[in-house]
Amino acid sequence: MLPTKFLNKLSNMSKEGSTEAPIRHPLNFEHPDFLDPKKLDDEMRRVFDICHGCRRCFNLCDSFPKLFDMIDESKNEDVESLSSDQFAPVVDACTLCDMCFMTKCPYVPPHDFNLDFPHLMLRYRTAQKKQKKLPFVPRQLAEIDRNAKVGVMFSRFVNWLTNIKNKFIRKILEKITGIDNRVQLPKYNLETFSNFFKKNKNKIIFETKNNDRKVVIYSTCFVNFNKKDTGVAALKVLKKNGIEVQEAYPGCCGMPFLEQADLPKVVEQAKKVSKDLINWIDKGYKVVTLTASCGLMLKFEWPLLLPEDENIKKLSTNVLDIDEYVVDIANNEGLVDGLQEIDGGVTVHHACHARAQNMGNKARDMLKLIPNIKIDVVERCAGHGGTFGVMKETHDLAIKVGRPAARQIKTKNNKYMASDCPLAGKHLKQLEVDTNISSDEALHPIELVAKSYRL
Repeated sequence: MLPTKFLNKLSNMSKEGSTEAPIRHPLNFEHPDFLDPKKLDDEMRRVFDICHGCRRCFNLCDSFPKLFDMIDESKNEDVESLSSDQFAPVVDACTLCDMCFMTKCPYVPPHDFNLDFPHLMLRYRTAQKKQKKLPFVPRQLAEIDRNAKVGVMFSRFVNWLTNIKNKFIRKILEKITGIDNRVQLPKYNLETFSNFFKKNKNKIIFETKNNDRKVVIYSTCFVNFNKKDTGVAALKVLKKNGIEVQEAYPGCCGMPFLEQADLPKVVEQAKKVSKDLINWIDKGYKVVTLTASCGLMLKFEWPLLLPEDENIKKLSTNVLDIDEYVVDIANNEGLVDGLQEIDGGVTVHHACHARAQNMGNKARDMLKLIPNIKIDVVERCAGHGGTFGVMKETHDLAIKVGRPAARQIKTKNNKYMASDCPLAGKHLKQLEVDTNISSDEALHPIELVAKSYRL
């Protein structure tokens, strides 16, 4: 009789795909093998060969159609027929949305094939960065805190300068920077959300039930510098429900640097931000994030880059998305009375980085708390991917990826569109044509809850 250990291994090897929950291994980017050219090339070929034999991911981003077309057009129609120089376009088309890992690939860990396509693309991009093959402007756009301080200080002028209607200036800007003149760029707040909070936190007082809940809002760079209304809505809803609220913004989470494969800079931001937020956790506060990508970084990406850092581990277990937190209140203590019907249905775009947090569709669950609300959900990638949707070189591809989601939104024909990813929401709003959506850009779901409370 064969040993049990051997039989188990044989059984695992014969599986079509893993039936277990996906897990991710730490990203040991400082190990010599990480950027070893031969080992990286071998891993690219191994993974591409498995993808070629499966092709479940053909309808996600453009990385997979590019890969499969290259293989089909190669001499022997296999990965071995490809030259290593052909890999770059596949990597360039990846937006690090994580949807292949989270929703499609049957060979992610703990399967023996051990595929993590997005992190392999990140590894290749890190090698490109070392070889100085990555473009200059996207790397500068990743310096969010530096750029945004100037943007807020001169917000009226900068917002005028970058307005999509300012066609002459935008064409000049496109020639200088490569930022596509057709893209509706985010506007800067007249003041940061941090400043608003300091001036108004004690003015927003509601007579509600008392509880022991305490949160610190990690406002995220986008809310702090570009979309203060989301932070204001979250503050009012939390206060309405008797929550003690504080605010912290020690710096950007580093997602823009992750997209540019600047992993040491991501680690630097992780250590800086976590050091500040841990002080709040030690005082009994939970950390609430207001942007899906930032929640993903704090919960998952930071621990994979710094698996031995105790602060990062502790922080990751004490972070909740704002939608997730409000649903938790509703499920445990219950929300305070006062939610009223709103004047129209809502299409919820379930953003990729919200899905990648593996918490379920909390935006939908939270909005269901509004009486008699009509909700439709769209679960397709918007295609924006940070600077991917902004740069002229990739903007058309971002449109191609996002168009199916935009068509679904149009079909739903609701008055409001909501997304936990402000850039995805902005991109989809620009793609939708002839719909009844009332706002100039997608709202964050918490803004609709605030509207329902008449706050």
